[in-house]
Amino acid sequence: MRSKGVLHADTEILVPFFDVDTMNVVWHGHYVKYLEVARCALLDKIGHNYDAMVASGYAWPVIDLQLRYVRGAVFGQKLNVRANLVEWENRLKISYLISDLHTGERLTRACSVQVAVDMGSREMQLASPKVFTDAVERALP
Repeated sequence: MRSKGVLHADTEILVPFFDVDTMNVVWHGHYVKYLEVARCALLDKIGHNYDAMVASGYAWPVIDLQLRYVRGAVFGQKLNVRANLVEWENRLKISYLISDLHTGERLTRACSVQVAVDMGSREMQLASPKVFTDAVERALP
């Protein structure tokens, strides 16, 4: 979960009231939603978002997700969610860091793994489709 990656995207999240529990802390399941927002920003930066994935004939289901909670976020807190591209040739692996936007304090670390699935045959691909790896190569600095 600590891989820095070769490309990243930052997303700002303001914790809404409906995401917190009776202790005013973000319910653990909502962090996955914050990761998804950052993942979409990263895919947009690559130039191959979910719409482009579908258009290319591949779905990218999440097959593994790991989260490590360090400190709970609270209502009204401004968060920075950074998504780092770690792997893309055989699978899509993204590491995440959720931190307080103002202090930089680390709140949560996470990692997700997705694989390409041919939408026609429903077969998992052993390598990422060329259309995706080409998009990543173009986006790299």
